[in-house]
Amino acid sequence: MAKELEDSGCYVALTDDHLDVRATMDRVRSPKAGAIVLFAGTTRDNFDGKPVKELQYTSYEPRALQSMLKICKEIKDKHCLTSIAMIHRLGVVPIGEESILIAVSSPHRQAAWRAGEEALEECKEKVEVWKKEEFGGDEGGIWRANRDGATGAKIDQGKEDIETVPSSAPLHGPILRHGRPGERGHGSVVHPNNLPDNQ
Repeated sequence: MAKELEDSGCYVALTDDHLDVRATMDRVRSPKAGAIVLFAGTTRDNFDGKPVKELQYTSYEPRALQSMLKICKEIKDKHCLTSIAMIHRLGVVPIGEESILIAVSSPHRQAAWRAGEEALEECKEKVEVWKKEEFGGDEGGIWRANRDGATGAKIDQGKEDIETVPSSAPLHGPILRHGRPGERGHGSVVHPNNLPDNQ
């Protein structure tokens, strides 16, 4: 069952179900729109040369939905869109299946193209969603932030894993993530050793 928010031509949802491309496009369809752009992010079968068996996504759902809605509202206003929808799948996403759909409609195609790409980048950067890449063979898996360039540590049941961020990211120290499957995230947690002295 989907958890969803909707406001002023913006629709966001988190779901454990398969994503429906046509329903997502229909959600933004309008006689005022001359263009609909749809992005579908799918699970690929490899990462850095390692075979990937599947991805697993988890989120801190109340915050993630609010973040998604804020992103959609800002992008809708910035690009004068007719509508925008952002739907992220949670749980196990097998190879070749969609993990995220972003659909935008606007009077003209240029705005739709730009808005769709910007919505994806903002979602990957800001929304409280984490993914576990489950590798084939004896490789195990890695939990990491759902953004480009994020790295993680190999999962060892019952221990905390430290996830690092790209060097271009703001310096706030390593982020702790528990390595237990199915655990729900609660946003970024700054390592206590990296807090300023006045805290």
